[in-house]
Amino acid sequence: MTDYILEQEMEIEALEAILMDDFKEIHSGESGLNTSKRCFQIKVTPVDDEADEVTTAPVQLALIFSHTERYPDEPPLLNLNSLRGIQGEHLRILKEKLQQEASENLGMAMIYTLVTSAKEWLSEQYCQDTSIEDAEAEEAAKDDVIVPHGEPVTVETFLAWREMFEAELALERAKLMPEAALSAPKEKRLTGRQWFESGRHAVKGAAPATEGSDEEDVEDIDFDDDDFEDDEDDMLEHYLAEKTDSSSHSSKRETN
Repeated sequence: MTDYILEQEMEIEALEAILMDDFKEIHSGESGLNTSKRCFQIKVTPVDDEADEVTTAPVQLALIFSHTERYPDEPPLLNLNSLRGIQGEHLRILKEKLQQEASENLGMAMIYTLVTSAKEWLSEQYCQDTSIEDAEAEEAAKDDVIVPHGEPVTVETFLAWREMFEAELALERAKLMPEAALSAPKEKRLTGRQWFESGRHAVKGAAPATEGSDEEDVEDIDFDDDDFEDDEDDMLEHYLAEKTDSSSHSSKRETN
């Protein structure tokens, strides 16, 4: 003969250990059930995909039950109350669903099974829209990511650009130098950089240089290595600025 009272007490102890603060005994007058036996209330909230409770649950219900004399060989008495955000029609639909499942699980302790089913149903009804909104927001954030345009800077591309830049710079400096300076003997001739940085190109009314004066000028100009120690850094900054301008123009043309 089945000891129904013992099975019911064991189930209550198990539910208290598993659900802890979400499980409590209430007065039969608060339960809404037609019984004078012990009644219990379980707080039920939706669960996410990993079966963890949602941090801020949009809805919450109270699953109220009481064991009948021959439980679990007959269904328990059930009632549902909304604690937060659940429509009355949804309570009716869920209650019918749980009563059907109780009839399918006769002969075994089933309260925890019904609680799990209620959690999943709430998640399907009230958390799907939130998941869709989160997914849409994530996709929108991906669309906002700016994809860089232009050619990446590498050692090879920089060296190639520097060679071209130095050639163009030398040409510009040569245009500023007088013919006398260009035709002077190589050992007496100022370099383009020396001529440009000596400031002679800016002197108004300067007389054309002679061979003798060139020699004196070479002796007067004193260049240290420190004068050019930042050349490569300056050229790299100039190169990167050109690349940025080129990328900006390309982006505008694509947009237009």
